[in-house]
Amino acid sequence: MSGPAVRAVHTGALETLRERRADGTSILRERSALGTYPARLNDRLLHWAAERPDQTFLAQRRADGEWRRVTYAETLRTIRVIAQKLLDLGLSVERPLAVISDNSIDHGLLGLAAMHAGIPYAPISPAYSLLSTDHAKLRYILSMLTPGAVFAAEGSQYARAIAAAVPPDAAVITAGGDAGRGAIAYAEMVGGGAGPAVDAAFARVGPDTIAKILFTSGSTGNPKGVITTQRMWCSNQQMVAQCLPCFVTTPPVLVDWLPWNHVFGGSHNFGIVLYNGGTLYIDEGKPVPALVERTIRNLRDIAPTVYYNVPRGFEALVSYLEQEPALRRHFFSRLQFMFYAGANLSQPTWEALDRLAVETCGERILMMTSLGSTETAPFATCANWDSRRAGLIGLPAPGVEVKLVPVEDKLEARYRGPNVTPGYWRAPEVTRTAFDEEGFYKMGDAVRLVDPDDPQKGLMFDGRIAEDFKLATGTWVSVGRLRTELIAAGAPYVQDAVVAGHDRDYVSVLIFLYPPACGRLCPELPAGSPLGAYARHPAMLAFLQDMLDRMAAASTGSANRVLRAMVLEEPATIDRHELTDKGSINQRAVLAQRAALVEELYADSPSPRTLLTRR
Repeated sequence: MSGPAVRAVHTGALETLRERRADGTSILRERSALGTYPARLNDRLLHWAAERPDQTFLAQRRADGEWRRVTYAETLRTIRVIAQKLLDLGLSVERPLAVISDNSIDHGLLGLAAMHAGIPYAPISPAYSLLSTDHAKLRYILSMLTPGAVFAAEGSQYARAIAAAVPPDAAVITAGGDAGRGAIAYAEMVGGGAGPAVDAAFARVGPDTIAKILFTSGSTGNPKGVITTQRMWCSNQQMVAQCLPCFVTTPPVLVDWLPWNHVFGGSHNFGIVLYNGGTLYIDEGKPVPALVERTIRNLRDIAPTVYYNVPRGFEALVSYLEQEPALRRHFFSRLQFMFYAGANLSQPTWEALDRLAVETCGERILMMTSLGSTETAPFATCANWDSRRAGLIGLPAPGVEVKLVPVEDKLEARYRGPNVTPGYWRAPEVTRTAFDEEGFYKMGDAVRLVDPDDPQKGLMFDGRIAEDFKLATGTWVSVGRLRTELIAAGAPYVQDAVVAGHDRDYVSVLIFLYPPACGRLCPELPAGSPLGAYARHPAMLAFLQDMLDRMAAASTGSANRVLRAMVLEEPATIDRHELTDKGSINQRAVLAQRAALVEELYADSPSPRTLLTRR
């Protein structure tokens, strides 16, 4: 492909083998074997503490704005002391450690200490404590987890959640503030020494030892606890290293906000740094108006060697890169590649990043992605080449088998390998139904081959199997594909779209706006205006009407022609299961919770707030 050159980065060559079966099923696997990997992730900590004792492992801004840094040697010394205290508190496989607060150095050290002692560590979304009004999800998770101790960085901030959900027999650990009940100060956890019990406990840790339990967001029900073993985590990091050997030659430097209660931030990114002897700068910002400035401040200070984010994070970053030449020069100065996950990156955002990189340093920066889940630790496929194509998820990583199973007019992707979970915490029936008869994990995602005759060209994400539905005519609607088209067509004002039409005559959508961008179209509205003000604004309605008309004109049939739409005036909420704690929309929950609005969309006489496609 012509155009500016791509900055050189050392990636591993992937060569996919395909096994075809008579029933239409295919098995894809990488030709190269998976290399050896340690039995325990903390073996890498021991290695770097000896090899690079004074190198910064974790860093985080203090209140005075300076960076607090912890070296590899300090990390090892500290986690051994904490491990002793956790053992003294009676924590065990049946009494794990739970962390209910955000990413922090203290959080990271506690998690590593628990794993060092063979104690499972469960980071839980802070949203369940701070955003939820009833704490129902937190109470459910903790009752199922039966923790021996719960850590909340700021006791007073989490006092309501602690009172509502933390079992009385669990110790509470805080770094400060009044937790509302007797708590152990974090300073006590790092004071003193470690005895022979710590070394004995670490010696018992092996590949099948549970390292952590990560709770999925849940759809319309309660979260599930996904078991992550040491084998899963270590094998997955070896897969990453073989696909991206640049990490081995150049230890990664990350500036990262992605939450550790999710697999992308907590296992993938945290693991990359530890496995390869890098440095993780903990970013306390987020891609939301109130917090994005913190991320930008950190990026002005620290130039990452690789930058991971969700699509919304890249969208927020682009606007700052556009405005600040100095930030652009610093950000791109040693950046090897960028990587998105969690949702499709819009083509306009991708093209903007390409343009800015070329304008700044004369070359494009490779954008990569993969597909995986909490259950796959998460790295399962990788697109580590220059595709310039949103939605490409690449090829199977070494050691992973991908089974493509025909389901209606799609291919369901299933996964098998050492990185796949053995099951769900204390949920044997859920575990049983998650795997097929050959032991492949059924993720529920659909994929398609870029070229059905040449698997080497890679796989494309093709939506969620469970979200797709049939119209009354029997025509299948690919929800994931249509949502992607709607979000791209509505950028930057449309945050998400919920597709309706099951057993109906045509497709309709409910539209969620992205308020931070809406001010550009509705400048007279003050910042922080309620969602309804943007939803009713004439300029917004005119834009969305034009979007629907353009999409209808380009549609190829009833499966991708939207005839009606409604702009939602109330945001999605966690308590109603409409919104996951990482900010993604749950299609099924929104349709269930807003069934009256769906009926309004399909009324014989359209309501005034229903947009009707004019083509």
